[in-house]
Amino acid sequence: MIEKLKEKVLAGGNVTFAEACDLYRSDDRAALLAAADEIRLQRVGNDIDTCCIVNARSGKCGEDCKWCAQSAHYATHISEYERVSDDEAMAVAQASARQGIARYSLVTSGRRMTAKEMPPFCNIYRRVKEETGLYLCASMGLLGKEELQMLYDAGVRRYHCNLETASSYFPALCSTHTSEQKKQTIRWAREVGMEICSGGIIGMGETVEQRIELAFELRELQVTSVPVNILSPIPGTPLASIPLLDEDSILRTIAVYRFVLPDAVIRFAGGRMRLSEEAQLLALRGGLNGALVGDLLTTVGNGVEQDAKLFDKAGYRWVK
Repeated sequence: MIEKLKEKVLAGGNVTFAEACDLYRSDDRAALLAAADEIRLQRVGNDIDTCCIVNARSGKCGEDCKWCAQSAHYATHISEYERVSDDEAMAVAQASARQGIARYSLVTSGRRMTAKEMPPFCNIYRRVKEETGLYLCASMGLLGKEELQMLYDAGVRRYHCNLETASSYFPALCSTHTSEQKKQTIRWAREVGMEICSGGIIGMGETVEQRIELAFELRELQVTSVPVNILSPIPGTPLASIPLLDEDSILRTIAVYRFVLPDAVIRFAGGRMRLSEEAQLLALRGGLNGALVGDLLTTVGNGVEQDAKLFDKAGYRWVK
């Protein structure tokens, strides 16, 4: 079955939802990962796609997403501020450029940025573009077309808006906005000319079917980049005591995502620090071809030098 579905994808076909579920439950995980890796090699090549993020506005978010340390509904004791300083944002950009990281994104807490709040962030983007040439991405919530156009005019070419989980499960995790609102923002971002980065968090209590449902929603939205976050339960949030997702489930999910989304950058994002090096290598040889590197929003990520060694060990080219 695995070989047959691999050939189907390589010939330009799409796996069905039922086929994806069957792949996930395959008895031969090694064959599943190997097939996903072959799809990755043939469809997107052997370069690792790297990006970094800056926590540009932190905390005090009015949304009630159960996984998030930045929600004002939960006592998580994170650092809170309205806007990152220009100097700090530029320091990250300059360091990223020196280290060979390809993409740079400002990420803001809260439901959305308003048009009145946008100019200082757009100014940062213009400076980053002029001084470093980094590819610019943004993650600023449920923006409308006006705000998205402002970002585009400042040089941003990719918009990030995670669906987070399947539409069928999202209401169990958040009551203050909907999956459809996220999808509308994604559609507007594409209308103004941006690529789309959208993925989710696995291990939040969803079923296997819902995890795969998310992949099919992302395929329908024709996303370019798919961040795969692994929940690291944060004290103070409603998911603080949820059992950790095991490594086997994580690896199978990544491999199936490559079958469903053969041409996307499937990207290691938050949570991979808790995986063993062996599991990280298996994921990189089992469907992944991108990574968020450096520190994350409210948790610490891998060091860039450590990641460079990991990518080299996995056989990737990191073009700097």
